[in-house]
Amino acid sequence: MFTRATALAIGEAVVLVVAIVVAALTSTAADWDPPALTVLLLGLALATDWFAVSHGGQRISGSFLALVLAAALLGPAPATAIGIAAVLFDQARAHNPLPRLIANLAAFATFPLVGGLIIAAADLQPESAAFPLLVFATFLFTNLLNFLMIGGHHAFETRTPLADGFRRIFLPVLPSEILSAVLCALVATFYARTGVEAIALMLFVLLTFQYLLRELLLSRDRAERLAGLQLGVLISMLETLALRDRMTARHSAAVARYARAMAKALGWSREDQDLVHTAGLLHDIGKFAFPDSILLADSRLTDEQWLQVKRHPADGARIVRRIDGYAPVAEIVAAHHERWDGRGYPSALAGEAIPPGARLIAVADTYDVITARDSYRKPISTDEAIAELRRSAGGQLDPHVVEVFIGLLTAGDLSFGHGDDADFEAELGFGPRVHAHSLPRSR
Repeated sequence: MFTRATALAIGEAVVLVVAIVVAALTSTAADWDPPALTVLLLGLALATDWFAVSHGGQRISGSFLALVLAAALLGPAPATAIGIAAVLFDQARAHNPLPRLIANLAAFATFPLVGGLIIAAADLQPESAAFPLLVFATFLFTNLLNFLMIGGHHAFETRTPLADGFRRIFLPVLPSEILSAVLCALVATFYARTGVEAIALMLFVLLTFQYLLRELLLSRDRAERLAGLQLGVLISMLETLALRDRMTARHSAAVARYARAMAKALGWSREDQDLVHTAGLLHDIGKFAFPDSILLADSRLTDEQWLQVKRHPADGARIVRRIDGYAPVAEIVAAHHERWDGRGYPSALAGEAIPPGARLIAVADTYDVITARDSYRKPISTDEAIAELRRSAGGQLDPHVVEVFIGLLTAGDLSFGHGDDADFEAELGFGPRVHAHSLPRSR
């Protein structure tokens, strides 16, 4: 009985055999001339493989550039032969399992063959002005084909979407691969005019490029690990705050939901909706530093305590800003107690100068405080809350945002289970939804 892995290995073995047969049938003696160039490109492919970069479970090897050059300057058969030789050479060091070896052989036999056939079909002389463009386009096409074969094998094997690998592996290195394609086209052109000296120049450039690519990807991986660690610390702080003061944590979750609903009603993008939702969850994270005498106070605060309370937006923003990619969230957190009339804190911003996300959170914050059963105030009804929001519009709150929120309330499109642990946990479980804020953007 065939398993998925067996079927995949058989399919890739068939692709490998077909590629070898096609390469043999299209081979001519002229393809291997001059022999010195064949040997040089073979040596280049094997040498650069020692500098392969591992990224996202895949190995990015400089031999690709040598194989496209072989396809452009020699032909399909030599390029295929060099590709197979490069994989076997790497296997002696990597000791990949048989299925992975077959997958690598199939890919490194197919894309050089396809590249060689494309260039042969174009029938352009290396001296032609269009030849560099042909090599450039062939490089990018075969690079994509190589990813689809290797990445497709991994996606099939792990039952993960190929699109995830495309975003995580292919797109981050695409600018570097475009630069490689330019170098490849230039070297192919120079070879037609200067001979093997161009290949020697390329070896130096390629090794330098490979080193820079390795450093780029290592730096990216370090940034992702750091961002994940920072986010984990932030989530832990929020959960700790929930243990100390369930009301404050529950309140943050309600504010997040209300703010997202307003952002959606205003036609904001999904990314901006996520941004304001995240800021809502974190807007009171500065209270983490409050002593219990303030956090759990059941009497009027002293002037000194009130000054400490007024610092929590700035304190929270400082905490959030330490996470890579969270500067927009920190800006909202810092401004969520600013007032439309400029009498808020900590910066006395007024009107349109207040970040839009902070204006949404201010309305949501006010509504939840005056209606929640677990608030420090006696809760009031929704109708009374609407009247209070309208009284605050133009003074404390953005009038337009107030009307948008009231529209949601009166339409019955908004609810939050005050004191409902399940509802709270649903909002608080925000790690997967906001993790993208902390990662470098794909370029």
